[in-house]
Formats: sequence, C-alpha cells, structure tokens
Amino acid sequence: MKIHGADGTAVAQKLFSSSDEQFHELGFKAVGGGRTFRYAKAGAVALVVGNALQARIEDTDHDIIACRATAIGARALLITTGSGSGALDENEYEGGFAVIDTTGGIGYCYSLGGHAAIAASTNGELPLVDGETVQVALDTSSKITLAVNPYKAVIQHPVTTATNSCVGGAIYPIAIAEFGWIQTGGLGAALIAGTPGAGQPVTSTGAVAGALSVHSAELNAVATMECTGRDGKVLPVMWLLD
Repeated sequence: MKIHGADGTAVAQKLFSSSDEQFHELGFKAVGGGRTFRYAKAGAVALVVGNALQARIEDTDHDIIACRATAIGARALLITTGSGSGALDENEYEGGFAVIDTTGGIGYCYSLGGHAAIAASTNGELPLVDGETVQVALDTSSKITLAVNPYKAVIQHPVTTATNSCVGGAIYPIAIAEFGWIQTGGLGAALIAGTPGAGQPVTSTGAVAGALSVHSAELNAVATMECTGRDGKVLPVMWLLD
C-alpha cells in the first residue's frame, strides 16, 4: 500500500521497513487506504508486529526542574538540573516539549530543539525550535516538566499498569533504535487479551504485555474490535488514536 504525508507531501521511507537513517521528523503523520500512521523510533527492544506500543517511560527526575531568569523573546529556556539522577543526556529531549508547570509563565508548552548534555545540579539551557520564543518571562519561582517526544524510543505496552501514553500499534518489526511507521488510526491488527465483543472498545492496559483488552471506565479506549475477540490472537481492530 502506498502512503503519503497527511499534508500531501511524499514519504521517503516505505511503510513496511526499518531504517537506521531518519527520513522524517518523529510524529510525522502519513495516510493511505483509510489508515493513519506516525513516524517513530524504536526503543531498546525491537518492536513486535501486532503489539500495542507506549511512549518511553516517564523520567520523574526531569519533573519540576528549576528555572533561571529567562526574558520574553528568549530562544532558550535557562534551567538548573536536579541533583542525583537529574542529568540530561545530549539531545535527550530534542523534538520533545517543556511545560511550564509553576508560575511565572505557567501553562506554556514549548517545543525543544537539540541541546547539549547537562550534568546534575548544573546550569544549562534548552534551545527552542526555530520560530518559537519565550512568551512570558521566567524567574526562579518558575518550574518546568519535560516530556520526551512520544514517538521517540517507543516500547511494548507494559502489563497491567501504563507508564506513559499508548501511541499506536506495531505494523513491522522495527529494529532497536531504528526508524519506521506505527499505526494510529483506521483498520489494523492488534494482539488481543480476553474475548471482547465485536464493536466493543478496547484499551492498551491489561494482563498481557502488548495486548489490547476489554475497556474499563478508568482507562482510555484506543481501538474498537472489528470481530469477536479471541484470547492470544492478533485480530482486526479500528485504531482510534488519530
């Protein structure tokens, strides 16, 4: 099946492929045949076809990061990393986001560009992407919580308890730390745990890693069943994430 960018642009990497070269920005949306896909990078384990996938596990050491005085119009956020495990690896949050969680500047979400490594308990800066600048001045009372790009270092959805958001389903065995497409919308395939009925919403958190299971009120529906569920089988579902 041929796909193209949702904006009409051509796609540089084939749908069923894994590449150590990055051809699109992470999260780039492609469509084709009534289905929707996102460009993603696998984490430390190769992706398994049919598995539900999750964004990288949250690093709580990168929550509530202290700010330094940053003027309106600045093109980088000035921060001081936390102690202990608060260090940031080089470009760890490139393509990700910084949310100002405490006044001043509370509520703004900034897109991050590439950045240098920053040791724990150290002053550093997080450059913003081209075209973005700081909208409200930050001071030492401001705090930042960082979020990695949800399509960077995606993993098999864990058993029982989610540790981040479901981002889609694996359509090809993307190799460790390589790039490729995952499905987020339209008819696709997913490993099923239990026996949800045809048309029933299913969620990505259950008793089997990487499987979709019967939806409950406390969890988000990520797909609906296109047939009667059969435990342990990969079956047709309608992905609802895009």
